[in-house]
Amino acid sequence: MKTKNIIIFSIISSFFLVSLISIWKILVTLQGIKLENFNFQIIFLLGFLVSLAHVIIGNKLNYILKLIIFSLIFIFIDGYLIQSMPIWYNIGVFLILYFFINKIKKFNNKILEEEHSTQIIIFDFLTLFGIVLFSFVILFPFYMMVVTSFKTQIALLVNPLDFSINFAQGFKDLFKSYFVIFKSYKFGKYILTSTIVSLGTVFITLVFAIPAAYAIARLNFFGKTFLSTSILIIYMFPAIVLVIPLYTVFSQLGLRNSIEGLLIVYTATTLPVAIYMLQGYFKSIPKELEEAAILDKLSWFGIITKIIIPLSIPAISSVALYVFMIAWNEFLFSLMFLDNPNSFTLSRAIQYLSGDAETPRQYLMAGSVIVTLPVLFIFVYFEKYLVSGLTAGSVKG
Repeated sequence: MKTKNIIIFSIISSFFLVSLISIWKILVTLQGIKLENFNFQIIFLLGFLVSLAHVIIGNKLNYILKLIIFSLIFIFIDGYLIQSMPIWYNIGVFLILYFFINKIKKFNNKILEEEHSTQIIIFDFLTLFGIVLFSFVILFPFYMMVVTSFKTQIALLVNPLDFSINFAQGFKDLFKSYFVIFKSYKFGKYILTSTIVSLGTVFITLVFAIPAAYAIARLNFFGKTFLSTSILIIYMFPAIVLVIPLYTVFSQLGLRNSIEGLLIVYTATTLPVAIYMLQGYFKSIPKELEEAAILDKLSWFGIITKIIIPLSIPAISSVALYVFMIAWNEFLFSLMFLDNPNSFTLSRAIQYLSGDAETPRQYLMAGSVIVTLPVLFIFVYFEKYLVSGLTAGSVKG
């Protein structure tokens, strides 16, 4: 049983290593390196031997020393013996081997002797493979977008499939597209408009959502059950169904081509989900805290501001981040309600430029990077609040 588990482990882990190296080789070919062959069989065999040696050696050899030996052997065979590859390619292979060996180090003789070790190996590596595959599928378009934004018009016309970056050119030439879209296409104004709209939507949504969610969570009133269960009914209707009547109403009220109009629409679309997310968290806060505050003659407004909000920072942060991302990336309503370029948001500006045949592709990609990066940085920084806020209140008591 133990030998069978070791072989299964070595085979499955080898397939995982092949997938990692194959993705790296695909990225290498996009940098202008011509590969004679992907050598799947050799990579699989090397991965099999590395996994097998890892189990056999176990803790007899220091982990760092084992990593260096395995990596050097792999790099020598794949990066020098089969085909001479540049230094940066071998550095990438070393990092992949470091990640791979770090993932398989928990599988030792003791674990492989267990009865259900085969199922653990299969599910573990299937999970890793799924994460790697979908990460590649999601990140590769972003990679193409970033690389294209650094290109010149001549480079795109000569070889549109070349996704390498020419770092030999100066800083000014490398970031020329970004300088141009700020200077010639007024992207600074679009960023300011999107920031005002997004932050305004977050502020207005929270101002209405916090007391509404608290009322649903704590107060008893007629229709409370129906309101709490049907609050998300607006999401049963596609946004395109709401656009036409809203367009008519906003045209008559003079709210088209205005930030105020977008704030009304965005708040209306984000308020229900904000209330729904917050009410669950408010229900998990012990009522005894509020009862003690009432005995101290604290008003309902004081309870919300001094007790509920400080205790609900994770949930409020996650709602604020969620609303900000919706408002920042929203396109349909901005497309329908904004006709004047002076009032465009970033997403509407990108669409406006893409409709112009004279706008170079590298400028569009630079604009797309600018749209993406703020939300990406904000999400990475506030991710811990998002996760804790979304899961908070799911278990009461």
